[in-house]
Amino acid sequence: MKISLRRFAYLVCLGIVMVTLVSTCNAIGDRSLTRSKPLVENCRFVKHVMGETCIPRNPQRVVTLRTDTFANSLALGIKPIASVYIELANPIPNYLQDKVDGIELVGGHDAPNLEKILRLKPNLILIGSYYAKAIYKQLSQIAPTVVLNIPYPPPSWQRQLEELSQVLGKEDVYQQLMNDYWQRIEKLKKILGIGAASPKENRRHTLKISVASTSSQYGIWAYGEKHFSGTVLKDLGLQRPRSQTGNFFYVENLSEETISEIDGDVLFFLTWDDKDDKKTLEKLQQRPLWRQLNVVQRDRVYFVGQHWHSSDIFAVHAMLDDLFKYLGETP
Repeated sequence: MKISLRRFAYLVCLGIVMVTLVSTCNAIGDRSLTRSKPLVENCRFVKHVMGETCIPRNPQRVVTLRTDTFANSLALGIKPIASVYIELANPIPNYLQDKVDGIELVGGHDAPNLEKILRLKPNLILIGSYYAKAIYKQLSQIAPTVVLNIPYPPPSWQRQLEELSQVLGKEDVYQQLMNDYWQRIEKLKKILGIGAASPKENRRHTLKISVASTSSQYGIWAYGEKHFSGTVLKDLGLQRPRSQTGNFFYVENLSEETISEIDGDVLFFLTWDDKDDKKTLEKLQQRPLWRQLNVVQRDRVYFVGQHWHSSDIFAVHAMLDDLFKYLGETP
């Protein structure tokens, strides 16, 4: 009987201990959940190239490590506190100059200043995949970091804008921006007579539009249908020279002997602000082969800015401004 009483007492004590442990664990678990719940409520998980990140639902201190991402963020209604620049000599493209008041510059695309970014205390960092692998871990320790799917050559400007809108939760703004774009496209098509029943009215539809540039480092370039300018021209239904027709971004290092590949009915020639590139263009314009181009002899070369080589929505509208200005007057 004594043994049974001891066993009974032992079982009672064991039961009390187990109940206490379970209650304690549940209490700890409840407190843990209570602490983590506000964090989940104030952020949302976003999948991206490097994994999944919980970002603020309403980010107020955004740092963009691409110039086009900076511009698109502005268009979507979020003004970053800082961004990178392209060149030391030309920090911000001309078409963005009136939009950068109060924006901190934090280095170049390939070498952002991490210490400066840390001091700015961002709550969201946006970077393109082409530059991200080497510094993603460091950036993630500073703030939630999303790596946008922008390899090189990059995707279309529409896809970049759409992806960013999904990350920032601004899909409705994206849709309005695209509606505005297509309205301008349709307006310009009407001016150009594209789709008109009369061949006389539709004459500018048959123009072959060439897009090219030159630089001291890379020689003469021609831009294909996958280039940002190429997608806009394709949306308009405009023709391209045979050398620029195809699923490619650009052709570089064209020699002066093959400069005829940039000939067309109209040539939009991208110019850069770099002094060496300006000198290279001036030298090219003195060459006999340049002067022999049909488009040069017919005075249909239009020199345009670097927005033709940019992929943000402001650049696209600046490009459309040029097309309205020059093609709308071309007989």
